[in-house]
Amino acid sequence: QVQLVESGGALVQAGGSLRLSCAASRRTFNNYAVAWFRQGPGKEREFVAGITWGNFSTYYADSAKGRFTISRDSAKNTVYLQMNSLKPEDTAVYYCAARRADPYNIVVLNTAYDYWGQGTQVTVSS
Repeated sequence: QVQLVESGGALVQAGGSLRLSCAASRRTFNNYAVAWFRQGPGKEREFVAGITWGNFSTYYADSAKGRFTISRDSAKNTVYLQMNSLKPEDTAVYYCAARRADPYNIVVLNTAYDYWGQGTQVTVSS
């Protein structure tokens, strides 16, 4: 069992930056692929970014490319999402999710993930 705790969400103006953190309860988290998803008001949950555990390869949704960066710190059992140049359409609850699977690939389907955090609210004002 892996428990995930997100933090770092806040209210920020358009063009601003935030760094979200996803801390895991177990050291074996380092053998899990981790992804960030988000769910905006009235929208379905969507993939934002993911990072593998085998070689730390990263994957991004088109909406995140060039603005968001996902990274992981194995010593701290933590995955980060650095978000720059934020837009009002980035407003959502952001969730981190983990799955024990292929070390070199990321799955963008939310149903493939076994463990989820409680979410952290990001609100971007115009």
